[in-house]
Amino acid sequence: MDIYVSHYTNKLDAKGRVSIPAPFRAVLARDGFDGLYVHPSLDQEALDCGGHALLREIDGLLSGYAPYTEERDMLSLALMGASEILKVDSEGRVILTETLKAYAGISNEVTFAGMGHKFQIWESGRFRARMGEARTHARDSRRQPNSRPAAPDAPPLRSHGARE
Repeated sequence: MDIYVSHYTNKLDAKGRVSIPAPFRAVLARDGFDGLYVHPSLDQEALDCGGHALLREIDGLLSGYAPYTEERDMLSLALMGASEILKVDSEGRVILTETLKAYAGISNEVTFAGMGHKFQIWESGRFRARMGEARTHARDSRRQPNSRPAAPDAPPLRSHGARE
């Protein structure tokens, strides 16, 4: 499979390294990305991670805006300007920078959560809380007749900085 699924919890070692789960490393390897692309999540105190598939998703999102507009520049700055490309060592570990750890509130344990085209890295306690919220939201949304997702070519929601 070429998507990130499930979740895994790992501890940072004494040198601050954390092992990327083997199934996630396999997806990155098939994707052909050299390293790990990481940016602070726009909506959560978590880190969005991936390779070429995530970068294509971001590029597709940005291409929906006219070049040199404030909306595009602001979104590009948030997604690209705050990003880092981390080196993955021969044992599948990365060192999270102090900036990334501070943003996500990470100290000694993280949870990797698959989200299809990307995965997120969470402080484990925050992940458990968010997973509870996600399950409740999914259950509630399923019960509402008009809760279907927007069509793939629908414009982005205004609350996320989209143009009118």
